[in-house]
Amino acid sequence: MISTYPYVSGKCLLDGEWIGQAEKGDVINPANTSEVVGQVAKCSGETVKQAIDVAEKAFETWSRSEVSERADRMDAAAIQLAKTLEENVTMFVRENGKTLVEAKKDLVRCVEVMRDCAAELLDWWKPEELPGKQKVQIRRRARGVTAIITPWNSPMILTFKRVIPAVLAGNAVIVKPATNCPLTIMTCLKVVAEHFPPGVINIVTGSGKIIGDLLCSDSRVRTVSFVGSTETGKEIMKKSAGKLQNVYMELGGNDPALILEDANLDEAAIKRLRMGILRAAGQVCSAVKRVYVHSSRYDEVVEKLTKEFSRMVVGDGIQPDVTMGPLNNKAQFDFAQGLIERTAHAGATITTTGIRLNPETWDAGYYMLPALVTGVHHQSEVVRVEQFGPIIPIVPFDETEEAIKYANDSEFGLRASIWTENEEAAILLADRLEAGAVFHNNHTVFSDLALDFPGLKESGFSRETKHCGLEFFADSYGFAD
Repeated sequence: MISTYPYVSGKCLLDGEWIGQAEKGDVINPANTSEVVGQVAKCSGETVKQAIDVAEKAFETWSRSEVSERADRMDAAAIQLAKTLEENVTMFVRENGKTLVEAKKDLVRCVEVMRDCAAELLDWWKPEELPGKQKVQIRRRARGVTAIITPWNSPMILTFKRVIPAVLAGNAVIVKPATNCPLTIMTCLKVVAEHFPPGVINIVTGSGKIIGDLLCSDSRVRTVSFVGSTETGKEIMKKSAGKLQNVYMELGGNDPALILEDANLDEAAIKRLRMGILRAAGQVCSAVKRVYVHSSRYDEVVEKLTKEFSRMVVGDGIQPDVTMGPLNNKAQFDFAQGLIERTAHAGATITTTGIRLNPETWDAGYYMLPALVTGVHHQSEVVRVEQFGPIIPIVPFDETEEAIKYANDSEFGLRASIWTENEEAAILLADRLEAGAVFHNNHTVFSDLALDFPGLKESGFSRETKHCGLEFFADSYGFAD
């Protein structure tokens, strides 16, 4: 147990002080549901209002700080946070369910976000001269109090990719982590917050409805950044509309992978496909959730993916041999299990495979073996929904036009991938796919953390970024002679 842990368990952060709350809930280890990892405070409405007061006051001075000061503070915080990563990995695994490898990668990327954003800040903040007869500059200024609401599936990187640019842009933030696994976020943000004036970073936890309603109804909150389900995103949109808040959303996904007739399906390619499906036990918005395969390659894909899935070692992520951990919470576990049962009852073939590391303790956690689903069609429930678990339906197609139609026939449009040896054909197909980003012979994340692309349709909105998301949290204005 690390030294900072007692300071965050069951508390919230306001104006630089960690404050206990009257009501608390338990944070459960999904690998062993009888183990309580820590506690999460259930903040009252008054506490949330106090957080807005504090952030508004801090914004008055922080927004006028020099950008060089902001960058220097963030660099110093990154150095300090990097020293704590090893000791924080275990906590992250225990409250989230990721494997050690996945957890460490997420924490390392958080430090990278801090360094990359700080490095980007100075050039991005400089006034930009526009061509024309009149001298016009695009200048930037901090926007105001910023609410950041993040999910349980990839809480670290999704929180840091919003908190860090928001703070560097000169805003004061109120962070609302998911109640299922808030401890590592708060422990790491504790380190970051200590490098900034009190009130610049505040954290409240508890009921999403209570906190969300208050953050979206207060005119002092100028930006709401939300990552989570499409249903909740729509509710936030409704609440924010009355105040015309800036809203930045990353929502659900049902990413298609299109495997064409000429695809190279060697061992490396199948491994990349498997990683695109089963990363974090499939609990990733941008994971592959439906595979469309040319009929001539269908049996080959099923056979090779089944063999690849059979190598997965499922168990407590704290064990170094584990390659896939449990699902994070009971609600998601019950949904995934129910989906499997309904799909089987409808006549599909479910092939579950993989290695149970500790069969004797299997029922102690939210464990599932990877499942391949065959004998389904495009309209099957398991194909249409966001499974958010280690479940993948595989659907054959005969013509490329049919595959494009299937891929686009969804309310979601987050990511997609095209598997073919013909890059020119892949580009032409990508132009026709309704997705925020399309990968060629892979289905992954952007290695350059300065880049991001929004989803289309009900997968969210914003715009593509080349500046670590800084532009999402600042206002641009024109200055003219």
